[in-house]
Amino acid sequence: MIDTTTKVREHYAATGLTDVIRTALMTIAPEGQTLTVARLAPLDQFHLRGIRATEELARAARLEPTSLVLDVGCGIGGPARYLASTYGCTVTGVDLSPGFVDAATYLTDRCALSDRVTFQTGDAMHLPVEDGTFDAVFLQHVAMNIQDRQALYAEVRRVLSQGGRFVTYDIVLRDGDVAYPVPWAHDASTSFLLSAEETRAALQRAGFQALLWRDDTQAVIDWFKTTTAGPPQSGSNPGLGLNLGVVMGAEFQSMNANLARNIRENRLGVLSAVLTRAV
Repeated sequence: MIDTTTKVREHYAATGLTDVIRTALMTIAPEGQTLTVARLAPLDQFHLRGIRATEELARAARLEPTSLVLDVGCGIGGPARYLASTYGCTVTGVDLSPGFVDAATYLTDRCALSDRVTFQTGDAMHLPVEDGTFDAVFLQHVAMNIQDRQALYAEVRRVLSQGGRFVTYDIVLRDGDVAYPVPWAHDASTSFLLSAEETRAALQRAGFQALLWRDDTQAVIDWFKTTTAGPPQSGSNPGLGLNLGVVMGAEFQSMNANLARNIRENRLGVLSAVLTRAV
């Protein structure tokens, strides 16, 4: 029987992704030309509301140039690059997918940020870093693939410094069955959602206390009304061809439509939180 971690890794399999991205980028910038974080945002922000959500959470985390930041489940590195370029901090990204890590490294080099942002393949349940290393840990749309949520939060606490901040941006259960497939899972076998109340309880048991606890569901509903997250329609600006469909493949549009439906029908909600280690 295939274990859950392997199934999740297969869901995010990204063989040849760097070459796919390199080709897509040729529509806006030749190879070797430096790219900006803002230009890449439609492509590399793997969460609802995109870079806007990262901006808001980063402000709440009160990052400084001296901050050491860990981005768990970093994808192809969009949030990590944003944090480093905006705040001047040093960011380490960890992701289960080797293909994502390879693409993240490539894009970071294209943005001339390799001196401040690095990536490595790793499991969120066994982070390859020392205790108390980081001033901030970001976890954006990752927890829904983690079955043992209590162990996940305990691992985050392990690597967070005393006084550091844990930023989590999560999809939570509300009312009714989830309509699959969605961007993080084809079915319930790799989807482990909690309600907002269950999430708060798990975080408290892991030794966290909330500094910010916000329901962002309505903001996401409004965002879906004004954002085209799937492949661009014929005749659209070719620069808008950079989107998550490039990374996630042909199924992304239908998965994203299901996610919007789940949120609109109150099956799922969206939670933003910033926490610190309880004394």
